[in-house]
Amino acid sequence: MKKIRVLLADDHPVVRAGVRAFLESEPDIVVVGEASIGCQAVALAQDLHPDVVIMDIMMPGNGLDATRQIRATCPTTQVVIFTFHNQDIYLLDAVKAGAAGFVLKSAADTELVTAIRAVAEGGAFLSPSSARLVVEEYRAELGSVLADAYDPLSEREHEVLKLIVLGYTANEAAAALKLSPKTVETYRTRIMQKLSLHNRVALVQYALSHNLLTEEA
Repeated sequence: MKKIRVLLADDHPVVRAGVRAFLESEPDIVVVGEASIGCQAVALAQDLHPDVVIMDIMMPGNGLDATRQIRATCPTTQVVIFTFHNQDIYLLDAVKAGAAGFVLKSAADTELVTAIRAVAEGGAFLSPSSARLVVEEYRAELGSVLADAYDPLSEREHEVLKLIVLGYTANEAAAALKLSPKTVETYRTRIMQKLSLHNRVALVQYALSHNLLTEEA
């Protein structure tokens, strides 16, 4: 089994120790390094090339700045923001910085492993409460013009896009929609071509701006 290689970035040693023990109890995850400040996280990411970085926002050196640098220099490494702060400004800044996931520390036991697996497979993950805050802020920031703009996607493509944004793997989306994983991947490719988008963060922003996450799954 190929393991997901994870780098932990948090300035609290007790938090890092607890998260490491929790993650390494999973058969498909291994922690390859730890950082306590932003610049160290960037340097270790560049050296170790982990699949996923678990990034605290408020640690010294600024977790969001470190996220931007990691995404710019390590394009195959995904970042999951891991924080106590459930505020819309942090959520929006995390998405803009290039993070593919956002998990509250209070929900680590139920959401962190799911988020790691989702982003490692090319998806994105926002906890339900986080997604709601981001949607509300994007509505205010972008206004109704963008939300009501021409949408070239079919109904089925909307369904696939929504599941991708919510962090479903290809297999999970296929099961939910009663399609084959290959068909889901074909839809994903077609969606990105139609929208002229080239990464998961852009797909998340598109889905949010068109209020796709406000509908019932």
